[in-house]
Amino acid sequence: MNMGISTMPEPAYLMTMGDGTIKQINPSTGTRVWTVAGRNDRPRIHEASNAGPVSDTDWTHGCTFCSARYMETPPEKFRMVREGGDWRLVERLMAEQLFDSVAEFRVVPNLFEIVSYAYWHENYGYELSSENALYKQEYLSTNQGRRHVMAVQAAKMRLAGKSAEVIAQMDQQAIIDAADSFFGGGHDVVIARRHWVDGARTTTNLASAGTLTPDEHEQYIRLTLHTMRNLYEVNRYARYVACFQNWLKPAGASFDHLHKQLVAIDEHGANADQVVSRIRENQNFFNECGVNYANYHNLLIAETDSSLAFAGFGHRYPTIEIYSKSPRVYPWEHTEDEVRDMSNIIQALHAATGPEVPCNEEWHHVPPDVDVPMPWRINIKWRISTVAGFEGDTKIYINTMSPQQIRNTVTTRLLELRKEGMIDDIRIGDECSGAPNPLKYNPSLW
Repeated sequence: MNMGISTMPEPAYLMTMGDGTIKQINPSTGTRVWTVAGRNDRPRIHEASNAGPVSDTDWTHGCTFCSARYMETPPEKFRMVREGGDWRLVERLMAEQLFDSVAEFRVVPNLFEIVSYAYWHENYGYELSSENALYKQEYLSTNQGRRHVMAVQAAKMRLAGKSAEVIAQMDQQAIIDAADSFFGGGHDVVIARRHWVDGARTTTNLASAGTLTPDEHEQYIRLTLHTMRNLYEVNRYARYVACFQNWLKPAGASFDHLHKQLVAIDEHGANADQVVSRIRENQNFFNECGVNYANYHNLLIAETDSSLAFAGFGHRYPTIEIYSKSPRVYPWEHTEDEVRDMSNIIQALHAATGPEVPCNEEWHHVPPDVDVPMPWRINIKWRISTVAGFEGDTKIYINTMSPQQIRNTVTTRLLELRKEGMIDDIRIGDECSGAPNPLKYNPSLW
């Protein structure tokens, strides 16, 4: 070990006042947060409106993302199929093949991109790769493929405000030409099969990430990593691929159907830029100011051989931070065991959170053109409070749960879930090793 590394961070990230108010500072962003004594000690659940029974049709037709409605989303890029105990990745299906298998997870272009194909084309001269251009040509060469693309394009234009009469008068070839985003755009959606849990009796029994089995969740993560790598490979101008999961409408979801989104952008984003500056000052930043600090304050929640989680501090919402310990900084280069370890902790934490709690899952990784190492890390944020006037005025955010309350709530539930066999066998709470500097993202330090 490099003995020049300090293992005792500054103690000011968490400070408890005499009345019990906890003041927090996020070491990465500098965000200031208070947890006021007497506020909530558990997450508030989201009460679904218009709850009713789940009909036989609902199982496969509940929303646009459901398995009987493949033709309502753009042409698939990938899908993960389960055959007995085996999983198989299927790429670029033709329209006639969509219903030949059941997609446990599938990847489709987002109908309304955050960063559009036109953005890349007009600003950078981006064109479809030869492989994607061939796929578009083959897809449109069949009557069913052409009808599919035309129908989705028409639905997109209707949602954008165009009338049926205007759409009917448009040149069909122009509509087809505008579909390049379906075959090589930079905003993809990874969609799970289930809308509701197996055996659901009411529409409130939604299938969340925590209701997947550990094996299913692992494939969900693997397909997401495959999609992330693909977005980097097909677009040389992408400097970062943002990955996130919005669960339930209060957390920004358009559909209460489990899915992740990946968006290629042409900058790193403010968060990555802030973190880069921290690492240039201290290459061991994530150990000293993150994991070690959490350990010294008894905030560790769960651990595996190559990943760990702790109750975060200095976040606007109650947050659990998950870190890979791997020396490999790019998520798609992790070993099978390392991916499984990350997946197990993510799935367990979603299970402990519960499907009724709105939350965001935010992924962070080192941008490929950055010369400093960072660990792959994920934040799960419970969207259980509303930013209001006090926060806007002071830029001090009121978080209704303290890090210690988060740790205690989650570890208690994790122990119950492990006993019930609902999560994989991870180390929980006091079972975590607490070893200093567990993150090996910068091998030059060790």
